[in-house]
Amino acid sequence: MKVPLDYRHPDGKTISIAVSRIATAKPGKRRGVLLLNPGGPALEGLDTPGEMAPTLPAPVLDEYDLIGFDPRGVGHSAPISCHLTDPSLSNMFPYPAADGSITANVTLARTTARQCASALGDDVALFTTRNTARDLDLVRQALGEKKISYWGQSYGTYLGTVYRSLFPADTDRMVLEGNVDPNKVWARQSATWGKGMADRFPDAARLAAAHNDSLELGKDVAQVKKAYLALGDRLDRKPIPLPGSKSSLNGVTFRQFTYGLLLHNELLPVLTQFWKAAADMAAGQPSSQDSAVLGQLFADSPPEPGVPADNQATMFLALTCGDVQWSHDVAKYAAGTAADREKWPLSAGMPGNIWPCAFWHAPIEAPVKVTSHGSRDVLLLQNRRDNATPWETGRGLRRALGSQAAFVGVDNGGHYVYHSGSTCADAATVAFLAEGKLPAKDVHCTAKPLN
Repeated sequence: MKVPLDYRHPDGKTISIAVSRIATAKPGKRRGVLLLNPGGPALEGLDTPGEMAPTLPAPVLDEYDLIGFDPRGVGHSAPISCHLTDPSLSNMFPYPAADGSITANVTLARTTARQCASALGDDVALFTTRNTARDLDLVRQALGEKKISYWGQSYGTYLGTVYRSLFPADTDRMVLEGNVDPNKVWARQSATWGKGMADRFPDAARLAAAHNDSLELGKDVAQVKKAYLALGDRLDRKPIPLPGSKSSLNGVTFRQFTYGLLLHNELLPVLTQFWKAAADMAAGQPSSQDSAVLGQLFADSPPEPGVPADNQATMFLALTCGDVQWSHDVAKYAAGTAADREKWPLSAGMPGNIWPCAFWHAPIEAPVKVTSHGSRDVLLLQNRRDNATPWETGRGLRRALGSQAAFVGVDNGGHYVYHSGSTCADAATVAFLAEGKLPAKDVHCTAKPLN
C-alpha cells in the first residue's frame, strides 16, 4: 500500500509499505485484526504472522486475522541504506578500546553520521517511530477496520505506545512484551543495559558451572564471571583469527554474541559452548567441536534480494537518532563509559558510550508523550531478568500507562515472555486477547526452571 513519505505534505511523494495477512478468524467469531511487530528496532515483520500462529491457541486465532508488516524503510517497505562499510547491526553498539578509550568510537560515530547524511539527505529524518505509527493507521483504514489490536515485542512496545497515544480511538486490545520505557528513549534506555546484563548473566553462569566437568569455566557463578571478564579482556588485547574465515574473535564479538544468545533461554547451552570454544581458541587448543560452534555463529546470512545489506543498521540509526535529540557532549560520553566500565564490568562500558546519534540532525518532531489517560486496554509482559529491555524499563512503561495497563511480571530470564516457560503469563495473554479479561492488579508469575 502507498503512504506519504512526509506527513507534513500528505499529497507529496509516497512510499510503499508491505503488509501480510493470515486470515485465521472464523465467521461469527471474528473480532478483527491483530497487528504484530517483532521489534528490533528495524526488524522485518512480514513473516511474523506465520511464526506466531503455531504458538497461539484456537480462541485467539478464531477471533483475529494476523497482520504482519515491514515498517517504513525496512525490508520490503522502501528500504533505505547508508552504504555502510560494515553492514552488521552489531557494529552500532560501541564498545570502547581495551584501555577504556572512546577515541575510535567518536571517530566512527562522526563518520557514520556523515555517511548517512550524505547517502540519504533530508529524507532520513522522515523514518521515525511517529511516522511508522501513522503508517499503521493507514494500514488499519486499508483493511477496513474501525480499530486494530496489536502485539509488539521489544522496540515494538514503543511503536505500540506511540500508536496508541496518537490514535487512542482506533486502538483495541494491545499486548506489549519486553518493554521500552517511553520516557527513556533512546540514550537512557540503552544506559540500562549494564544492569540488565548483570541481572541476566548468572542464568548462563549457573548453567556453565553445572557442567564444569566438560566446560572448565568455573565451579560457581563467581568463578565463571571472573573467567568471562578475563577472557574478554584477553580478546580485547589479542584478537584471534578464525581459521578459514575473514573474521576474528575479539572482545567486541565475544560480548556481542553473549548479549545475543542471552536473549533466549533455549540458547544458553549454545552460549556456554561458545564460551568454552573462545577459551580454547585463546589458549591455542581448539577442538573440532569448538571450531564447529564458532563456524556456526560466524556464518554469514545469505543476502536478501532487494534489501540492502546494511538496511537494518541504517534503520536502527534512523529511528534511534531521529526519534529524539541526543547529547553532543563528547566528554559526557567518555565519563559515562568510564563509570559504566567500573559499575557494570560485564558490559565493558558499551551502554554509556557514544553513538552516531551524537552527530545526527535534529529531529523534525518532538517525541510523542505517553500518558495514563484513556481506556484500560493494555497488557504488559515483562521478564525479571531481561538483558535487552530490563525490568526497570518495563516498570517505567507501567508507570507511564498507569491504570490503563495490567502488568504481568515473570521470574524468568531472556527477552521473550509469551510461550517461554510461564503458563501463568501465557494464560493471562490468551484471556486478554480472546476474552478481554485483564488482571485486576499486577501479577507475578514463575516459569519452568532452566535445566
